[in-house]
Amino acid sequence: MPVPTELNLHRQSRVLEVAYDDGTRFTLPCEYLRVYSPSAEVQGHGPGQRVLQVGKEEVGIDKIEPVGNYAVCLHFDDEHNTGIYSWEYLHKLGTEQEHLWKEYLDELEKAGHKRKSQPS
Repeated sequence: MPVPTELNLHRQSRVLEVAYDDGTRFTLPCEYLRVYSPSAEVQGHGPGQRVLQVGKEEVGIDKIEPVGNYAVCLHFDDEHNTGIYSWEYLHKLGTEQEHLWKEYLDELEKAGHKRKSQPS
């Protein structure tokens, strides 16, 4: 599994940039990271229990806290801070970003929610 070499938070544009030792680099919007938080609050405690997150268009990250050598805890400005983002999970979010973002937008639409701003 690739190991991150850089982690840069761009507060104004609300994106987290992650570079890995295999040369991959991802620009992950805070909203995307928030709605796919690995926390039980978002993912549930088993398959099919994920909770749709709405109204996160303007969410930002206040703080990034290291968790050992394998992950970070992202502290969002909506006070969500229980997700531990392993390097592997961040890499997955990067490689599957297009698919997962579309899935999220489709889930919002099916639930009758409209985003306040255009998708990133």
